[in-house]
Amino acid sequence: MPEGDTVLQTARRLHTALAGQLLTHSDLRVPRLATVDLTGRGVLDVTPRGKHLLTRIEGGLTLHSHLRMDGAWRIYAAGERRRGGPAHEIRAILANATHTAVGYRLPVLDLLRTRDEEKVVGHLGPDLLGPDWDADTALRNLLADPDRPLGEALLDQRNLAGIGNVFKCELCFMARVTPWLPVGDLPATTAARLVSTAKQLLEANRDRPTRTTTGPTPAVTASRTGVPAPTRTPGRPRPQENLYVYGRLRRSCLRCATPIRKVVEADRPTYWCPHCQTGPTP
Repeated sequence: MPEGDTVLQTARRLHTALAGQLLTHSDLRVPRLATVDLTGRGVLDVTPRGKHLLTRIEGGLTLHSHLRMDGAWRIYAAGERRRGGPAHEIRAILANATHTAVGYRLPVLDLLRTRDEEKVVGHLGPDLLGPDWDADTALRNLLADPDRPLGEALLDQRNLAGIGNVFKCELCFMARVTPWLPVGDLPATTAARLVSTAKQLLEANRDRPTRTTTGPTPAVTASRTGVPAPTRTPGRPRPQENLYVYGRLRRSCLRCATPIRKVVEADRPTYWCPHCQTGPTP
């Protein structure tokens, strides 16, 4: 599930493989870019912005991509067999003398002038993993519409950028409220802690190969929001206990042992504990 931490890791891999080198091959497999050839241009850098990726290329160009639910960029050494999916799912290929970056199932792929990047990312709120992070602005954005469900407000990248469905569910659990609670019903201190916890969780996972919210660092965050760490995971959590609620349908809540519940809305699954979390439910 690509979220801010995953996108940052993807940007790092792309930057390491491509930045500072000339492209020896490019293939953008979307109709409006089918005739574009970036061969011979150097890649300057790859920068994440929320859940967006900006690949800056010589000549004042930026290749903008967004992974959404199941898009992915894969890096291969020269001559290495590709394993990211069937050829018909490939939307972009950028290659140099040593590496090939292949974009699979990319729902968003645009080429624009670098000076126009704000047209595609200027609407975003403060980036939880970016240099523009501002907790006060993020909190004001989150609370701007008091009647809006908390989960929906957390997913709105215009409020704060980088939270996806997994962190939405985990943050609501840590705050002990359901994702359908109107944000205006959150106590001011809880709302502020939630924003702080979101920042800590994404930072804790920016370097991890497996996303974890129940490990040593997030456990401190959890205790600050009133949810003690799982008693069975004093150190590194077990694989089935990396997350408090997400993906744990009918498993016992790590805090109270109540079976975790799930509902799917607009193709997004939401998980919650009916005992630990108070507020409206579907």
